[in-house]
Amino acid sequence: MSAVLASFRRLAGTGVLSSFPSASASGLPSAAAQLASYSGKAFTATLFPGDGVGPEIAKAVKEIFSAAGVPVTWDEQHIGKEVDPRTNSMVTRENLDSVLKHKIGLKGPMATPIGKGFRSLNLTLRKELDLYANVRPCFSIPGFKTRYDGVNLVTVRENTEGEYSGLEHEVVPGVVESLKVITRKASSRVAEFAFKYAKDHGRKKVSAVHKANIMKKADGLFLECCREVREKYPELQYEELIVDNACMQLVKDPTQFDVLVMPNLYGDIISDLCAGLIGGLGLTPSANIGTNGLALAEAVHGTAPDIAGKNLANPTALLLSGCMMLRHIGHIDTADKIQSAVLKTIAEGKYRTKDLGGNSTTSDFTKAIIGNL
Repeated sequence: MSAVLASFRRLAGTGVLSSFPSASASGLPSAAAQLASYSGKAFTATLFPGDGVGPEIAKAVKEIFSAAGVPVTWDEQHIGKEVDPRTNSMVTRENLDSVLKHKIGLKGPMATPIGKGFRSLNLTLRKELDLYANVRPCFSIPGFKTRYDGVNLVTVRENTEGEYSGLEHEVVPGVVESLKVITRKASSRVAEFAFKYAKDHGRKKVSAVHKANIMKKADGLFLECCREVREKYPELQYEELIVDNACMQLVKDPTQFDVLVMPNLYGDIISDLCAGLIGGLGLTPSANIGTNGLALAEAVHGTAPDIAGKNLANPTALLLSGCMMLRHIGHIDTADKIQSAVLKTIAEGKYRTKDLGGNSTTSDFTKAIIGNL
């Protein structure tokens, strides 16, 4: 599995979460300083088990991390049952303070009731913690056959504004206006992240996804910022694609892409599309990056209430996201060991959960991974 591991390290990025631009200009501690304080040492991380299957896959992660010798103490946080007026969300001030204190965290899937009048749980975390970039590597897993081979790309999504700014109002009865906000600050920093990530991880091309042919000012500003940042990275290829064309091209031939950067809504859609190319959200790691050194890795699949409590859930996405978290704080060898065991277990095919074409329980899959450590 050494070739698989080497490939994954390049795809997901050794130290991927440390690859964001220096925060020195804003007076914040640099990523390097954050990493140096954690590297190889015991640490505390916030853990949001989440809803639905979340507690089950979080339990699997804790068991595997323990078996692998990860020196972590989990500060387990649970979302409130009622709206916290300090956040206008069921995410409490104490939840946020835990992440701010430890600067690192792992999050299971969370469910926000639709149309209930308070902020999305995920949106609250991203906005309040200023987790401005979502990074999601998508790569073909050897031994697990899908419609596509050789997928090897990374989506970088602006995480704090756009259509998800949360600014909506009813103009007159029956007419609702939702505001899309694009700023130079947010666009420039996510573009800088994407280009620097590409350079640091040996990538060759950055593709900016937009709809500036229609939203000329909003997406036009996003493209303007991407073009300005691009000037600092002449060694990288650069292209711009209208979002609908980008979706078609991804389905036709995903191997033509390397790093894609885009505003919030397009990133939400395209990152899930890319997950579908390689087997689904259950195999896709993800992490949210903040300018203040914070990193909150997460499983981006749903809560799967239909199988919750039945010992059937696949913990792979949360596990691989946990590996991204470990790399961020310098526990690279341990992350590699866990990651290699996960990929080996899937490739062997003997123990796979139902979504991977097998019949194994969460417990059996977890034990098989531990056996492959």
